[in-house]
Amino acid sequence: MIRSKVNVIALIIVALSLVTGCSKKAVLGGAAGAAAVGGAYEYQNKRALQDLDNEFKAGKISSEEYERRKREIEKRSVVY
Repeated sequence: MIRSKVNVIALIIVALSLVTGCSKKAVLGGAAGAAAVGGAYEYQNKRALQDLDNEFKAGKISSEEYERRKREIEKRSVVY
């Protein structure tokens, strides 16, 4: 879902640049901004996985809960 939001934002930026006649520099700036947003979400997913691992190692959650939550994080991530 997050990945699709980033893709939609990037597509809108490119479409608007074609309509408004923006320079190549503006398009690249928009793409860089979209990449930064995607990177922030991936960092959040990495932290969520680390927190999940810590909870499991501490015995706070069962292995079933661990696997369920891990799958959820992996579904919304491009990297993991």
